[in-house]
Amino acid sequence: MAITDKVYLKNHRQIVSQLETNVPKGAFKGATLEVLYSGDGLAKVDDATRDRLLDFAEDFLDCENPDDIYTGYPERKFVRYLLELRAQGLRPDDIVDVMGDDYMLYAYPGDVLSFLDQAVRTLEATEALARVDGNPEMARRADEAARALSGG
Repeated sequence: MAITDKVYLKNHRQIVSQLETNVPKGAFKGATLEVLYSGDGLAKVDDATRDRLLDFAEDFLDCENPDDIYTGYPERKFVRYLLELRAQGLRPDDIVDVMGDDYMLYAYPGDVLSFLDQAVRTLEATEALARVDGNPEMARRADEAARALSGG
């Protein structure tokens, strides 16, 4: 299961109450994106919630082709966001706090830790394959990225 399947709307009950309609708790579910980011959905929520949802839309849903929203584009941008936060030295608990402050999103720190651990393992495998393939530059870059994510 992808990390974006484990990212939820913070204050979900409050948002559902304001919208007067049911939306999935998952932030990247198609129905959630459809309801929250339609003009009607945003108009019904309070100002603080609207501001955070608009920030989320601007940072992750702003694609050239509107159909890209349903092709994994927002999820890929969000994964980059998480990796950048980790590269800045934030721990999983801190990452959860930042995404809550930035976008009113929530994930369990253990899920974020598992995601980061898997990312490091993937980079280590990339490094090994690059060495076998005779690509020392790619091996070096994968090693540096893995060290940045693991805090080393």
